[in-house]
Amino acid sequence: MTVTVADLLTSLGQPGQPQTLYAALDRATKAVAGHQLFTLLYVDGDEVVRTYSNRPAEYPVSGRKPMGKTPWGDHVIHGAKPYLGRDVAGIRWAFFDHALIESMGLGSSINIPVIYDGHCIGTMNLLDAEHHYEQHHVEALMPYGQLLIPAFNQARRQAQ
Repeated sequence: MTVTVADLLTSLGQPGQPQTLYAALDRATKAVAGHQLFTLLYVDGDEVVRTYSNRPAEYPVSGRKPMGKTPWGDHVIHGAKPYLGRDVAGIRWAFFDHALIESMGLGSSINIPVIYDGHCIGTMNLLDAEHHYEQHHVEALMPYGQLLIPAFNQARRQAQ
């Protein structure tokens, strides 16, 4: 079943937020680009906080990661630009936990910045097998990330 942006907007009015939206985005992005791992992170000061994971055993919800100065952070968080890692080399460049990612059979990623008022307030992250993603997937996924603005802003307010 395909989940459209209109379906996602409708899901924002349903009870059980933000988990209702998160689950709908999980399904929608899987239909658009595919993924084996889907996580959502919001920015909280110098850290990112995982607020959704379709594989909580490996990537638990509420996991916090310090966001020190990294090339990936400069590109996605500070530069507010999407990242496409097509292969294992791209995973190793971007993520300190690349060994765990590789052990899960994952070798490509797309990280979509959620941009509000000119700043990245979080990311939508999809990972799959090596060479799974192409640039057209990034372009197709960009609008989906923006649907997270209300949920991420609420999470950031509650964290203060």
